[in-house]
Amino acid sequence: MTPVIGIVANEPSGDQLGGAIVRALRAQLPDARFVGVAGPSMQREGCESLLPMERLSVMGLVEVLAVLPELLRLRRQLADYFLEHPPDVFIGIDAPDFNLGLETRLRRADIRTVHVVSPTVWAWRPGRVKTIRRAVDLMLSIYPFEETFLREHDVPARYVGHPLADEIPLHVDSGEARQALGLPPEGMVVALLPGSRMSEVSRLSAPMLETARRCQAERPGLRFVVPLVSERLYREFDDKRRQIAPELDCLLVHGRGREAIAAADVVLTASGTATLESLLLKRPMLVAYRVNDLTFRLIKALDLIKVPYAAMANLLAGRELAPEFLQERCTADLMAPALLALLDDEPRREAIGNAYARIHRTLRQDAARQAADAILEVMAGIEQ
Repeated sequence: MTPVIGIVANEPSGDQLGGAIVRALRAQLPDARFVGVAGPSMQREGCESLLPMERLSVMGLVEVLAVLPELLRLRRQLADYFLEHPPDVFIGIDAPDFNLGLETRLRRADIRTVHVVSPTVWAWRPGRVKTIRRAVDLMLSIYPFEETFLREHDVPARYVGHPLADEIPLHVDSGEARQALGLPPEGMVVALLPGSRMSEVSRLSAPMLETARRCQAERPGLRFVVPLVSERLYREFDDKRRQIAPELDCLLVHGRGREAIAAADVVLTASGTATLESLLLKRPMLVAYRVNDLTFRLIKALDLIKVPYAAMANLLAGRELAPEFLQERCTADLMAPALLALLDDEPRREAIGNAYARIHRTLRQDAARQAADAILEVMAGIEQ
């Protein structure tokens, strides 16, 4: 009988993780059918998508409220599908506010569930650990400090490492990346990564472009490269570029984020998976982020954040190697001088790169294979 594996990813970073895991599972179950919600990476591995992944991609407390009825409807639709066509195991990738509810409903119907990427209960909203206990047969954590925390709270958990750490080599050639993008080998390059969601790009484009414009005025030979994950985001950023910095020496590219980071001397990035990718590519970075003002006030008022840094790169390093410019500090007045200082300080950039290389080695655990092995154990009913 053909094994059926349900799997749902909600955004590009989850799709990348999902693609690696589907590939590893298919190596052991070549006839398996994968069905759920998938982006391009998972679809390339043969995963069927019941609806476009972009319909589930939203972030922020206030932002979610605007589309909450639609998200709840889509979650009910997915739950109904999987209850009518029960998979041998269901895998939710990240997006805990969406996937944990789906997993809880499926688990009540005796469908085994695995969640990949632990919610950051160690960082904010720790009360969610009760929801996790109800939702999952196994939590697969991608960072080393999470397994102990989860097990202390009676959640079956296993640290598998991060698939991106396995995928990205320990040494990356900047010259090859520049050649691939058509950038000259000489001179300094900064990568701007304004995010993978429309809300991020709409909020971060202006301060990033103004920062770039000021830095290029100070360093006329400085070049910028901007990878954008979709045509819609490309148009949004390009419109802002024409308004704010039409003279900027700036290469916009479709996708190719990893090459853009590798080609750069320094990265100015949105907080999120891009900070981890920049770390794994050993590129010094500055981190910028803004959310809806009401979302930010609610987070502060409710004291929801329990960690000192927003960027995973800094959490893994245990110190602020990547200066963070969040909310009202996300301005060109602050970011431009910091970016120029980093460009001018080669010993500092080298030290940061060496620290990132050490972290990279700790995250290389053959994560996709380990995740596949753990998922297969859940399918077989082995207690975790």
